[in-house]
Amino acid sequence: MLIRTRIAPSPTGFMHIGTLRTALTNYLFSKKRKGRFIIRLEDTDRTRLVPESEQDIIRSLKWARLTWDEGIDFNQEQKIIEKGSHGPYVQSKRLKIYNKYARELLKKDHAYYCFCTKKCLEKMKNEQQKLKQPPRYDKRCANLPQSVIREKLKSKQSFTIRLKIPAQGTTRWQDLVRGPISIENKLIDDQVLMKSDGFPTYHFAVVIDDHLMAITHVLRGEEWLSSTPKHLLLYQAFGWRPPKFGHLPQLLNVNGKKLSKRDGDVAVRDFIKKGYLPHALINFIALLGWNPKTTQEIFSLKELIKQFDLKKINKAGAKFDYNRLNWFNARYIKSLKTKELLKLSQPFIKNLKLPAKKIEKILFIQKERLSRLKDITKDIPFLIEKQISYPKELLAWKNQSNEQIQENLQKARIIISSIDIKNFSLDNIQNKLLKAGGEKRGELLWPLRVALSGQKQSPSPFECAWVLGKKQTLKRIEQAIISLK
Repeated sequence: MLIRTRIAPSPTGFMHIGTLRTALTNYLFSKKRKGRFIIRLEDTDRTRLVPESEQDIIRSLKWARLTWDEGIDFNQEQKIIEKGSHGPYVQSKRLKIYNKYARELLKKDHAYYCFCTKKCLEKMKNEQQKLKQPPRYDKRCANLPQSVIREKLKSKQSFTIRLKIPAQGTTRWQDLVRGPISIENKLIDDQVLMKSDGFPTYHFAVVIDDHLMAITHVLRGEEWLSSTPKHLLLYQAFGWRPPKFGHLPQLLNVNGKKLSKRDGDVAVRDFIKKGYLPHALINFIALLGWNPKTTQEIFSLKELIKQFDLKKINKAGAKFDYNRLNWFNARYIKSLKTKELLKLSQPFIKNLKLPAKKIEKILFIQKERLSRLKDITKDIPFLIEKQISYPKELLAWKNQSNEQIQENLQKARIIISSIDIKNFSLDNIQNKLLKAGGEKRGELLWPLRVALSGQKQSPSPFECAWVLGKKQTLKRIEQAIISLK
């Protein structure tokens, strides 16, 4: 059997990090089994469509390096194009298909017309709440005489089409993550299949699409668990074989609550803007709820495909720890060559009006400290600005007098002056200063660090001098000496 998985986002907002996790799971599962990964667009909720979200979904998947075999894409003119033999892959282009299958269910008496108005449904809901009953359609239109139905249709009365849930029995399935699950049919609502605007509901369209697109495995978030019995009853009504279902653990914040915007940015585009690398984010979210049962933590996409196993997915919610994500991102940043880092950092340094060589030096020294590319220039304005200011008291190392500080700054100036500009390398600067400092290196290096950075905490004085260059370094040392007189 050819494994076919899919990701079917709705363009009702920018891609959520949870949607990316679901896409990754489906991608890894299908690729490990030499199957096919499909993307389709579920745009039937016309009231919640968000402009540009379709493009954002595609951009996010491409950024994450999750390539797909079938589905939608955008051409250079930003128009939707499709590839694959199971299209259309956009639900709004499949309305005739849904109407055809809705009529089939009506004919088989597995569905019925519902003429209840919004006001009527709201009243029904309020009455059920007063009686402390679960909100559920009371089936009042389920057995209308055919003559009444014909009259209402003839008069163009607004209607929806609902699934006729069996009153007896139990719906069961073997969940790929959670094991055996069952629910009594009497607890399931007669869901709407076709809305009054002629568009299908998610529940109806997803079943039709998954069947016609030959989807074999549906891996999705646990919030869809309660929908699965409805979907299975639809498969049963059509006489179709359902795919296998697996429900992934919910993403939680560090306090164990559902991850939401209140916990920070949760859209993939926000992580991109902050300077997270695709490999780091993918590595991090792959381990959310999935335990490879090894001490290895850094995985390439190929290694994830090789190691992935649904049996290693936990049932409990997975905590989204930003500190851990930063750790992953820092590891990946450290592994980059300076040229690679320069390329990836362009969105964050494009406004720096500095020589290319100086920018490369800044990237080199920041690489060991960074957890996000967005922070490349954070805390180092002194390497970018021509002038700096600081209280002269900051120059003192422990209880040094002004004369002692000046003496050490004069010593540093002599050492820096002695280095030929052609040999003004980081290693050379560091070796000469450390040798001159000896056992009392703090007395020499502390005032030098402050003179160059104006800060208590900064890159080492060797790195500061290397980035600033010989001329600027000597100028700042001189300014520090003058400030002490």
